[in-house]
Amino acid sequence: MELLIPVALTIFVWWFATGAVLYLNGLPACTFRWSNGITGLIGLCGLFALYLTREDTTPMGAYAAFFGALAVWAWNEMSFLLGHITGSSREDCPGGVHGVRRFILATRSIIYHELVILASAAAIALVTWGAANRFGLYTFLVFWVMRLSTKFNIFLGVPNITVQFLPKHLAYLATYFAHRPMNLLFPFSVTASTLAAAWLIHLAIQAPAGGFESVGYAMVATLLVLGVLEHWFLVIPLPFGELWSWGLGSREDRVQPSAHKSEKSQPLALTSAIATPPIGGPIKTSRT
Repeated sequence: MELLIPVALTIFVWWFATGAVLYLNGLPACTFRWSNGITGLIGLCGLFALYLTREDTTPMGAYAAFFGALAVWAWNEMSFLLGHITGSSREDCPGGVHGVRRFILATRSIIYHELVILASAAAIALVTWGAANRFGLYTFLVFWVMRLSTKFNIFLGVPNITVQFLPKHLAYLATYFAHRPMNLLFPFSVTASTLAAAWLIHLAIQAPAGGFESVGYAMVATLLVLGVLEHWFLVIPLPFGELWSWGLGSREDRVQPSAHKSEKSQPLALTSAIATPPIGGPIKTSRT
């Protein structure tokens, strides 16, 4: 029963934060600098909170570390989705490009963002180095690893290409996605993540009920389980996107309906929310 609060809170934050990100990046472009500035300030506050609570081994310390890491991650995602930090290329993938060349071009399209995430992880590791409370670092690493896994799977090919929630200014990313029944990475991604989540759940249950480790491991484990669920969104043809339909309210009067509305498509939530094709216009996905 003591685990119910951290588990429920993590699920709510995952759901609400994803919808909030969708809403903000659907506002008029004139608001983007304000959104990025505000989330950047929140991210800095999150990093400072991680520093202040690095030796706090109370349940509140675990909560603070989780939300501090979430704040840093949210800024990283917003800076990308608003188009402020992306990559060295913003061009469509040329036709007929395959293999290593396609991978290099795809990497160029997001490389600056990936380097900023790496720097953010290093900053969190630095402020929590040798500290008793490292749940903030664990939280950020779960976000990062699950996001990378989702992106690799979409690049290699999945049946449910996500077409609903990518901002129009990032439409070129869709040209690097592949539509396939399955790829060889997916079962390994899901299996490894599920085993890691089971281990964290075990740690949460074995820790003293309601204590620092119980709360911390419960939140990180729940986040990882949600990341696994997001992976399944890529292959299960169910209308998961309705969970965040409220987040698209800011786009309804500015975006034309997709020409591919009949395609089954799902959103990617906060742990991986960047790899989604454009809302309107033709979707050029690789089928190689």
